[in-house]
Amino acid sequence: MNDMGISTGIKLSQVWETGGPLMWVLAGLSAIALAVVLYLLLAQRRGALAPHALISDVFNRLQTGDVSEARRLCQRHPCAFGVIAVAAFDAVTGAPQGSRPPVATAVETAGAHIAERIQGAVDWLADIAAVAPLVGLLGTVLGMYKAFGSIASDLAANARPTVLAQGVSEAIITTMFGLMVSIPCLVFHAMLRRRAARRISGLETLAVALEKAFA
Repeated sequence: MNDMGISTGIKLSQVWETGGPLMWVLAGLSAIALAVVLYLLLAQRRGALAPHALISDVFNRLQTGDVSEARRLCQRHPCAFGVIAVAAFDAVTGAPQGSRPPVATAVETAGAHIAERIQGAVDWLADIAAVAPLVGLLGTVLGMYKAFGSIASDLAANARPTVLAQGVSEAIITTMFGLMVSIPCLVFHAMLRRRAARRISGLETLAVALEKAFA
């Protein structure tokens, strides 16, 4: 309430309407970003990528020489570690008798694909963080065009300041919401990128252990 007794509060619906159709684009980007963050928090847990029980069972089977049972365990529990382990098992079973199986090459190839997939999922947030401010900037350009275009067309009719204010409001709102989408995406991208790097490092350690098991 200001000194003249007039309320200056603005409802979210009014802000949304002022921002124009690009607000729906920004809302869609924010929904995608939220879905990506929730997916990564669940899918890239240590227990989801490399379950401790599966790792223990697989290496126990390898110690007894039961490669086929170790392979079946990995197939019954699909995960990143399981994919790497199956690649190692296939390299062993597919190698000519008497030759050294190319376990290292198979493990490195499978691990590289998994690392690319893990990092690629995180990079979705960087893409959204880059696109959202550009959508806001487009709203700024459209808002300013609308403002000055309205003034030019209404000049003969003694244009009012509200004509300019409406376009400027659209420009400010879209820019603001674009940044509101972009900044959290950048924060989560940095956090989840470091988390993904730790997960990849852990998988590399397991891959080396698999190579040693067949050495």
